[in-house]
Amino acid sequence: MPEVLVRARGLTKQFGGFTAVDGIDFDLYRGEAFGFLGPNGAGKSSTMRMIGCVSPPSGGQLTILDSDPVRDGPAIRARLGVVPQEDTLDVELTVRENLLVYGRYFGLPKKVIRERADALLEFVQLTDRAHDKVEPLSGGMKRRLTIARSLINEPDILLLDEPSTGLDPQARHVVWDRLYGLKQRGVTLILTTHYMDEAEQLCDRLVVMDHATIVAAGTPRELIETYSTPEVLELRFTPDCHEQGAGKLRDLYPERIEATADRVMLYVSDGDEALKRVRGLGLEPSSSFARRSTLEDVFLHLTGRRLID
Repeated sequence: MPEVLVRARGLTKQFGGFTAVDGIDFDLYRGEAFGFLGPNGAGKSSTMRMIGCVSPPSGGQLTILDSDPVRDGPAIRARLGVVPQEDTLDVELTVRENLLVYGRYFGLPKKVIRERADALLEFVQLTDRAHDKVEPLSGGMKRRLTIARSLINEPDILLLDEPSTGLDPQARHVVWDRLYGLKQRGVTLILTTHYMDEAEQLCDRLVVMDHATIVAAGTPRELIETYSTPEVLELRFTPDCHEQGAGKLRDLYPERIEATADRVMLYVSDGDEALKRVRGLGLEPSSSFARRSTLEDVFLHLTGRRLID
C-alpha cells in the first residue's frame, strides 16, 4: 500500500460561529498529485492552511508526515514547499538571489543552497535569467521562479494554491510540464485550482468541496463517469426560438438538460444520435457541437452555476 502522508478524519475549521470546513475525511499518498476543487468559500483554502500548519484545526484529527501539526508545526513546515496564489518574490533581488536567500530560512549550508539553486533554475528553465532582477520578468517566469523557490528545501509535500492563475496558455503549459516532472520525481503535490483542465491534466485523485464538505471524490475519470455522461451536445438557437426549443427538449431529455442564456446542453451517451432526435422534433439549431464530458461538467453539476464572491 502507498504511504499515507496526510490523513484527515472529521477535520473541522471554525471561525467564531462560521464553519469553514465541516468534518471532512481524506488520505493523501506519497508521490501522487491530489486536488481540492470547489467554488469560492467551499473550504479549500482553509483546508490547505491546516495542511500547511499555519492554521490549527478546530476539531477532528489531522496527521501530516506522521506528526501532529499543532505540536510539531515547525518540524512539518520544514518538510513542506508552498507555492502561494500570489507571488511573494523579492523584486529587488536577482532571480538566483531569491533562491539563495530563501534557502537560508531552512538553515541549509551555503554550498548546498548554491548547488540546489543552480539545479532548480535549470529545472524551471530560468538559467539564462539567473542574474536578472525579478521585476521585469513575465508572469510565467515569476511563477516558475516561485515553484523553484518552494523546492529549495527538497520538500516531501508541495502545496500549490492556484498554480497557474493569471498565466497565458503557453505559460500555463510550461508550468504544467514542470509540475508533471516533479510528480515523476516522486514529489507529492497538493493543489487547489479553478481550472478544470488543469485538474484533469495534473491530478491523480481529487475531491470536490461545496458548503464546507466533500461532495465527491475520485480520479478525474471516475468522477466524469459517475456524475456526467459520455458526451454533451451543445445547441444554440436563434433568440426568438431559444425558449421554445429548450421547452421541447426538456420533454425529450427530462433528466439531464441544462439551458443557459445562449445555449442548451444535453447530457447524452451519443451526441450524433441525440442531434438526430432533436431534428426529429422539428427543431433546427443554428449551431450544434458534440463533445466529450469534462471535469467542468462534473463541477457545475455538483456545485451549480451560482456566482460566489
